[in-house]
Amino acid sequence: MNIDLVSPRSFAAGQPHDQFAWLRANSPVHWCEEPNGPGFWAVTRYDDVWTVDRDFQTFSSEPTVMIPDPGPESAAFGPYKMMLMMDPPDHTAFRKLIRSEFTLPAAKLRAERIQALARQIVDAVIDKGEVDFVADVAGEMPSFVIAELMGLPLDDGRELYALTEAIHTAPEAQAPGAGAQAVFKMFEYGSKVMAEKRARPGDDLASRLLAAEVDGRRLDDMEFLLFFLLLIDAGGDTTRNLLSGGLLALMDNPDQLAWLKADLEGRLPSAREELLRYASPVIYMRRTATRDVELAGQQIGAGQKVVMYFGSANRDAAKFDRPEALDLSRPDNAQIAFGAGAHNCLGQHIARIEIDAMLREVLNRMTDFELAAPPEWLASNFISGPRTMPLRFKRA
Repeated sequence: MNIDLVSPRSFAAGQPHDQFAWLRANSPVHWCEEPNGPGFWAVTRYDDVWTVDRDFQTFSSEPTVMIPDPGPESAAFGPYKMMLMMDPPDHTAFRKLIRSEFTLPAAKLRAERIQALARQIVDAVIDKGEVDFVADVAGEMPSFVIAELMGLPLDDGRELYALTEAIHTAPEAQAPGAGAQAVFKMFEYGSKVMAEKRARPGDDLASRLLAAEVDGRRLDDMEFLLFFLLLIDAGGDTTRNLLSGGLLALMDNPDQLAWLKADLEGRLPSAREELLRYASPVIYMRRTATRDVELAGQQIGAGQKVVMYFGSANRDAAKFDRPEALDLSRPDNAQIAFGAGAHNCLGQHIARIEIDAMLREVLNRMTDFELAAPPEWLASNFISGPRTMPLRFKRA
């Protein structure tokens, strides 16, 4: 088996589940060579991913959660780093600044508004009969929600989403420097937001971030900009890619789609968790070993990279019965698409409400789904989902 978890070619039609299956069976903690880098350990079994993600003392998020080490462009950040690249207690202190906005009770308060946004999104396309499902439907929802959370115009949320796509696309699949340019454009926009919210604070997350304190001091400009980048970037990944990849999975499994539509409201919670398991939009997160450690019988050296593959963990037969099958009625679904431990996804409650709202609107109001052309997948080994998905449908 040729194992290549670096090249975006391996992810050109979704996640490489054949490679993951071989690794789980033969080499669950596997050394991978890395072009222009020292290499890394790929962790593919559920229990091992769970162990690594929860042990931040041994497996650190510093200096980065990406496989490549920080490049020259990161020098512009100076001593600053994104919350995602911190460990407790720093990570805990920064996460606390926004945690109250993303608790389950806070997310539920937004459910009615999110459902209204879902109706608005489907209203805009329902008479067309053909759409790019990613850009026109799945991508709209998280773009609008994060824009409202941050106190931005909804249309700006759409433009910022386009920048996140460039950030996630592999460097070899786009023009040189395109990813770094997208980051700096995001900072440029964030700087305008920062100036506006300082001059005219509102009842929004951006204003609250600028007024919040860490260790008795307010965030400085770069700390705010990195927070802004993280919220915009992470705010769309799971929802956008789950909705598009999930609809593809439902189209490939018409019996499951029919089962769901027979009692959409009652069956939506279990179906959503199974789609999260099956699609696993975030492919991996990297950690760095802080000491020599043994994992699944493999000796890992201090300073070596350890990469958790969530898409593989979610197909582990030791954890899930018939893991390759889409089973929307799967009981006790312990999917790990949102991670575990201190770094579990802060926005997962809002993401679930967004997913439910869009599936309600799409499956109640659209029918007879048919691909108008093959979907084109995001050229990324980090985020999994279609980049474009031309779709024909009929009004239900």
